[in-house]
Amino acid sequence: MYSSQTPACPPEFAQLGTITESNFDQTFSVNVKGILFTVQKAIPLFQDGGSIILNASTAGSKGVEAFSVYAATKAAIRSFARSWTVDLKHRKICVNAISPGPIDTPGSRRGLQTVPHVEQLMTSLLSTLPMGRIGSPDEIAKAVLFLASDDSSFVTGIELFVDGGIAQI
Repeated sequence: MYSSQTPACPPEFAQLGTITESNFDQTFSVNVKGILFTVQKAIPLFQDGGSIILNASTAGSKGVEAFSVYAATKAAIRSFARSWTVDLKHRKICVNAISPGPIDTPGSRRGLQTVPHVEQLMTSLLSTLPMGRIGSPDEIAKAVLFLASDDSSFVTGIELFVDGGIAQI
């Protein structure tokens, strides 16, 4: 999707040979360290039986060119859901991760503006999606609402893919 030669390429997306220590540190600080210490500080505020929903990504499960550092952070988040499920079982706090696929957001639209040959990229991306379309933020919100509701009272430690099937095939 992105390459290190793309103008205004976000720092978390870089080819293996161009990843810098600064890129690595920044991406892990925001996506992993930030979540760890935010959740840690929030735990005393949680009621027993509450729900923590972490934002992972299909990138954590699929190999995507130039996404290795970003993908590693999302895989770490998935691992947090597993470990924290065990850590918090005595409080009956459910911990789950949601992994969106390609979603039409203002941020993704801005990012695509910097990609050369965006039409070819979109055609290629859509051909890999079994549902044949990009997802919407509302579809992610509905999945999060399910995980936050009593309807998911026997669901914990999972990674829920809301991705049009892209990570499943």
